[in-house]
Amino acid sequence: MTGVRFENGKRVIHGWDAVFRAASAEPRRQLIVSLLDSPTDQSVPLPESAVNPNVPPNPDDLRQELFHRHLPMLADMGFIEWELEPFVASRGSRFDEVAVVFDALQAEATDIPDSLVLGCQRLERERERRSGD
Repeated sequence: MTGVRFENGKRVIHGWDAVFRAASAEPRRQLIVSLLDSPTDQSVPLPESAVNPNVPPNPDDLRQELFHRHLPMLADMGFIEWELEPFVASRGSRFDEVAVVFDALQAEATDIPDSLVLGCQRLERERERRSGD
């Protein structure tokens, strides 16, 4: 029984580490949110789906970062699948593991400190919507 608990514990730790690693860069967060906002079986265009509209990056630089860093990382974790032609991303087999964290944050938008909400359009909208209820 102890061996099973140990292996389950290692699996859970690995899963949470992957979720937080995926959420540790803005282009990856924006891509996850874009996929959450799209129908389950639909891909989203890149690089525009990885852009924070409040702080648009240089599109050529972002395209390179996505291609060489962000997309391979998310794909290796199973959170997304992506293609170069056309340049798109879609939900991967483990997308739900990262999506649930973003859904939980959105559900608690009214309790999140302003310093983590103001400037994030999705959380601002959700906070406004829930405040009006």
